[in-house]
Order: sequence, then C-alpha cells, then structure tokens
Amino acid sequence: MNFLRVERDALDEFLPGLDKALADVPLLEWEKPRSGVLDLFREHGGPSLIVPKEYGGKGASLLDAVRVQRAVGSRSPSLAVASTMHHFSVASLVELTAQGNGLEWAMLTAIAENDWLLSSGFAEGRTDQHILTPTMKAVPAPGGIVVNGVKKPCSLTWSMNLMSASVAVTDPATGTSRMAVVLIPADAPGITRAPFWQSTALAAAESDQVTLTDVFVDDALVFYPQDTDSMDPVQSRGFVWFELLVSASYLGAAGNLAERVLSGGRGSDEDRVGLAIELETAAASLERVALEAATTGDDDGLLARSLFVRFATERVIERVVMAASALAGGMAYISSPEIAYLLGATRALAFHPPSRAAAAGPLARYLGGAALAL
Repeated sequence: MNFLRVERDALDEFLPGLDKALADVPLLEWEKPRSGVLDLFREHGGPSLIVPKEYGGKGASLLDAVRVQRAVGSRSPSLAVASTMHHFSVASLVELTAQGNGLEWAMLTAIAENDWLLSSGFAEGRTDQHILTPTMKAVPAPGGIVVNGVKKPCSLTWSMNLMSASVAVTDPATGTSRMAVVLIPADAPGITRAPFWQSTALAAAESDQVTLTDVFVDDALVFYPQDTDSMDPVQSRGFVWFELLVSASYLGAAGNLAERVLSGGRGSDEDRVGLAIELETAAASLERVALEAATTGDDDGLLARSLFVRFATERVIERVVMAASALAGGMAYISSPEIAYLLGATRALAFHPPSRAAAAGPLARYLGGAALAL
C-alpha cells in the first residue's frame, strides 16, 4: 500500500525493524500500561533519533522526525506521544548546545550512547499565562538549586532516565523569582512516582505523577532563558519541534483508521480518496513548516506557523476519524475495540498545550505586529 509508505520508509531508515515489531502485535496490546512498547523503542535506538550525528545520534532532521512520528502514531499512539515528549526535551538540548551554554553536548552524547529517555516536566498551558509558567519551585543552594513540587501528568514517569522541567527559582533575599529549565537524573534523591493517569487512552505513555522533595540540581544542569517580551529562542525552537511532532503523532493515529477503510475497500473511491486528501494536506503543511525551520531565523514566525498547522491538523483529525469510522461500518465498530480506542485517543491532541483558546489572543496580537508570547 502506498498510503503511509514514505513515513514507514523513514521509520525503517532511522530505526530499522521497529515498524515491523510494532505491526506484529495488536495495537491494544501496546496501548496497555507497562506494555513494553517503550522498551521496544529503546531497543531500536529510538532515544537517539534527533541527536546530531556528531554526538553519536542518528541525526534525523525535523522533517525526518515528523515522518517518523506519523508512522509510529499509526502503530502505537501511546509510543508516539511519549516519544514526542522525549524528542521535545532533546530538541531543547540541541538548541542549548548550539548556543554553547554548558554541558548539554555531554548529555546528548550520553543519551545516544545509553539510549536514555527524557521526560518533560513543563507546565501545561493556561489561559492568560505563559506556556512555561512553572508549577515547581526552587531556591538557590551552594553549587546549584533545590527543587520542590509535583508534575502530573508527566509522560515517561516510570521509564525516564532524566527529567527536564521548568522551575521558578526564588531569591530569598529579594523574594523575586526567575524561571529556569533544569535537567534532573531520574534516580536523584527526593524523586518519587505515583499512579495518576486513569484513562485507558494513551495509558502506555506513562503519564503519571512525579513528586520532587528537596531535589538538588547542579548549576551545570540549570539553564536560565532570556528575559524578553518574546519567547526565548531555545524555548521557541523547542516548542516548534513539539507542536509539529505531536501533531504528526496524532495524524498517524488517525491514519490507522483511514488505513482500515482503504485496505478494506470500504465506501466509494471518492470516500476513500477524500480521507487521504485531508490527511495528506495536513501532513504536507507540517512538513512545510519543518523544512522552513532549517533555514529561517524568524523564531516568532516559525512558532506561529507551527501553531496554525497544529490547530488545522486538529480539525482534520476530527473530520477524518468520524468519517473513517462511519465508512468502516457498525459491525467493524462492534467487533473491533481498536476503532473506539482510536476515536478517543486521537481527540487528545486538543489537550496538549497550548489550547486553541489560550493561543488565540497571543496569535491575534502577533498577527497585528506584536511579539509572540504564549
């Protein structure tokens, strides 16, 4: 089948054998909690996908990663979502390394050599609040900072080797706070984990609770973004990766439903082609922004366009999954719990930050000439 051929070829190129291994097991088996799908991802070298080759990684570009995530999402939505959070954190490290701020290059090398997984402990987007406004707090300490707080949900809770997070560092002398991004070893003293995710959808992404109690973070693993009206370039570029990869992941999950209709010959030729038109148009938009990321210096413009295509992809997914499930037919819905699962799981794209409502004001102001501050 030519549908998803380019994406699955990209997955085979960068992570040989993973697509077949995923396809050989029923979808719902991979979607269960502790299903082993993250171990499979690690075994096939997935954590080093976007680590540059000079640091021992596979050197996938953003365009490559968009295609890989779409292919992964068509096999296991949970793995696609969880790995997106990992890639988001790695992409931020890559941007930090390019600026030469510290030991980020050593962390990238360690990720590639050891197949480490990074969780992402950033705050969820809230209306009228910066997307990275921390929920965790920290105070200075000799040689670093001490962090306290709770992150829930936190993807990769049980499988992470490192946790990346935003924290508010308060100066006791002045009472003022400054945001920092930190990297914390998962086995650091003071880190505990607990169940949190109750939904059956995306349960294998391990989006549970991580609690930090007096966790020390060395200064070498603390990064202070620029204090500007616009988003810091590292933050901005990181979120471009996130928005494109998370959109591609859910687009792949929607493609799973479309593929069932295509392979089963359900509906008319026009019905089936109509599904592909919607999905391929969204994919082309994601790929266009991914290509632009390699050459543009307009970080605000790039992030804005990534949000435009992300929100457009949400609408495409809504239309496609409803149409595809209807074309698959009532008996297919009754006989295969996978269809109901995919209908629920694909809706979760709308829950990732920023929401459409939260982004509308900043995007409207950006269109009017202001800096983009989410």
